Amino acid sequence: MITPAFELTQDPDFLTVKIRVPYARASEFDIYFEGEDFKFYAKPYFLRLTLPGRIVEDGREKASYNADEGTFTIQLPKEVPGQYFEGLDLLTSLLAPKKSRSAKPLVEEMAASAELSEENEEEFDWEMEQIPYEESIPPLQHPYGFGNLRSGVFQRLQDELSDVIDIKDPDQTPAKERRRKRLAAEAAKFEPDHYLADFFEDEAIKHLLKYKPWWIDAHKKMTALQGESHQEHDSPAFVVFSEEEREQMRKFTNKSYLLDKRSRHHVYLGLIDILLAYCYEICVNEGEKNVESSWNIRKLSATLCWLESFSSIHDVLVSFGRRVLCYPLYRHFELVIRAFSDTVMILQLGKAAVLKCLLDVHKIFRECDPAYILNDLFITDYCIWIQKVKSKKLAALCESLQKTTLSKSHMGLELEELEAAAVLVQEEEKALKAAGTVSKQQLLCSESETSDSEESSSTSSSETEGSDSDEQESSTSEDGEINPFQGMLQEERTAPLIDCNGLRQGTNASATEVGDGKSKVSLQSPTPPGKLVEELEMQIHSAMRLSEQPEGLATAGCVSQEQEENPVPEPDRFSEAAAGKGNFLEVSPKPNPLLFLCSTNEDED
Repeated sequence: MITPAFELTQDPDFLTVKIRVPYARASEFDIYFEGEDFKFYAKPYFLRLTLPGRIVEDGREKASYNADEGTFTIQLPKEVPGQYFEGLDLLTSLLAPKKSRSAKPLVEEMAASAELSEENEEEFDWEMEQIPYEESIPPLQHPYGFGNLRSGVFQRLQDELSDVIDIKDPDQTPAKERRRKRLAAEAAKFEPDHYLADFFEDEAIKHLLKYKPWWIDAHKKMTALQGESHQEHDSPAFVVFSEEEREQMRKFTNKSYLLDKRSRHHVYLGLIDILLAYCYEICVNEGEKNVESSWNIRKLSATLCWLESFSSIHDVLVSFGRRVLCYPLYRHFELVIRAFSDTVMILQLGKAAVLKCLLDVHKIFRECDPAYILNDLFITDYCIWIQKVKSKKLAALCESLQKTTLSKSHMGLELEELEAAAVLVQEEEKALKAAGTVSKQQLLCSESETSDSEESSSTSSSETEGSDSDEQESSTSEDGEINPFQGMLQEERTAPLIDCNGLRQGTNASATEVGDGKSKVSLQSPTPPGKLVEELEMQIHSAMRLSEQPEGLATAGCVSQEQEENPVPEPDRFSEAAAGKGNFLEVSPKPNPLLFLCSTNEDED
């Protein structure tokens, strides 16, 4: 038989059951309902439901068939008008009959009448191979999975499932050892550089935190209507299941779970852990699924990845926070707080919202090859179990979660110290950068001042040189008679002197000095002075005109620095003539020994 697709709705007086049976023979169908039981049969479809409230047959019941859609619509009167039937969206819980909820032994003893007769017994094989008995101690098995009801799974499938969980050999590892190894692995995996990078450069984090999943709008609607009557029961109306999700619920096999108090405690805490990981995945991927979705959920949930059994809600939050800061791409504490608040909203919306999230996790794991085993160990059982949980229990769990506080100091990773140290380093870098900028500006200013001074000095020197050259040009161009005289003096000054008893050979000698407004000419000649004296007088007059020029022009070519600093003492005007050493015409009190004209001695005269 095929279980058809169906859905249930209600109003104050009727319960409506809509059943889709394509290609069924509408002329041959049966409907039975009484109390909490409802049965429908139309070959090859069969549906049996256990309703959350009682219905009655009083003549108001109706049934119709839509041939185009292939659907039956059946209206059933409520026994108590106005009664609200809770959990009509939880289809898996409706499929099981009441009697199947009590656990029955899998093996029962048959009655004595069922014993086989001796004629039907098979002949015993006396020649069968015998194997010596060896007493073996079964290996110690530590349970895990939903409610810690499984063991030995990973021992048989270690090679295939090594990528699904982080713990090695979970069947031989007790719960305390799993926790110790998990904490050590998280401490080794934590990277301060990655955390600080996300802490300071949080533009992408802020963008992700703006995303609003479906439960935020649903929670706002529920909060807005909380003041009205009977709205406590209407919370499932804010959660709508898709047809795919309904099909998922129909495929589950309904069963009961015999859990003691401790196991139920672990189940509730594991539910919070899985929801936190799921909320993180939805937030960072903005509701879109990708190849990393399965990895994110199972890696951030220690229940799935380390088969952890928590003892308190605070331990769950600390474990989730540490794993967010150690493993995924985005490692920011604000994402931990966001997942925490989203989980509270989902629990406040009720078990329908929780079931919708678990169905999404089930689908993600089903489509990922190595993670499918987690559905068999945890998610499928959670999807069936949550439909039977009392709403008051879930509300109490949500209230306890809201009262739990979580801070960075609880992570045990010295986050606050890292942030403070990073802020100090950042401030020091800013100070050094500012100081470097100031020094660089000062250097640029000094360089500009130096270049300006060099330019000004070069300009002044060029101006000075230009003025000197201008002055020299002016000195040579003002009086054209000076140039030949200076040329003659230069020629006399540079001509080679051949010492021959104090005489210059082959030339007449004369000396002229111009300076301090006075001129002096020393003359030695072997003949009486005639025209030579007259020519010298003319040149003296020219030299006197030269001395009237500005200082530094006329004297530059005639007087040396040595003569200016160490002047020769002035001799008697006619002392040398009186001594009979020659005929001299003295015209200057300061004779220049370099500029003189030699003539013949008195002996030669």
